[in-house]
Amino acid sequence: MVSNFKNIEKDLKQLANKEKALILQRFFKTGPGEYGEGDIFLGIQVPESRKIAVKYKAAPLTDITRLLISKIHEYRLVGFLILVSKYENAKTELERREIFDFYLENSHAANNWDLVDLSAPKVIGHFLFNYYKKNKERPLDLLKKLAASENLWEKRIAIISTFYFIYQGKTKETFLIAKILLNDKHDLIHKAVGWMLREVGKRVSREELIIFLNTHLKNMPRTTLRYAIEHLPEKQRKAYLDCRF
Repeated sequence: MVSNFKNIEKDLKQLANKEKALILQRFFKTGPGEYGEGDIFLGIQVPESRKIAVKYKAAPLTDITRLLISKIHEYRLVGFLILVSKYENAKTELERREIFDFYLENSHAANNWDLVDLSAPKVIGHFLFNYYKKNKERPLDLLKKLAASENLWEKRIAIISTFYFIYQGKTKETFLIAKILLNDKHDLIHKAVGWMLREVGKRVSREELIIFLNTHLKNMPRTTLRYAIEHLPEKQRKAYLDCRF
């Protein structure tokens, strides 16, 4: 398959915006000691990156590898967006398995929250839900392994991947991974867990969410709780916050 890497690179560089790059580098915490330390931005907005990913959706995995090893954030973003497109357009389980395995092998490249959030549910979540169960493998085994990782982004992949399960009306996976990550020290994990809990309450079962909140309220980080209860009535939100704090 013919490489498109140079054309992808050319298109990305043409969209570079130094002023936006400075804004994005602050927003994604790229300073010394911050979670995105050293990440380099060209200043390209996500919709523009999506257009490039669509344009080069047929790019081979070798091109995606080159994008994912780049120090430039938008290169990696486009790489993951192309990977998602390839996964969604794959014709067979074997093709999807190859892309799923490729994602896991390159998960280190998903080293900022937008890279995880825009790709993990659509590849990792979808595959675990549809194929592991079909083949009598346990999707929770991999999610639990990722959640137990020392790597911040693998832990975020674990909880955000359960978004696909939520879309399918399933809550067990989200609650189990949320419980594992409940005592994590990083704010980005607190936010991710709270977000997924909120989605359970909004999309599947508020009753199940309330049970989880009541069970784990004392051990729940402030940020997680605030995210999880955002959709609840004001009086109920206030009661939780008054009780916890």
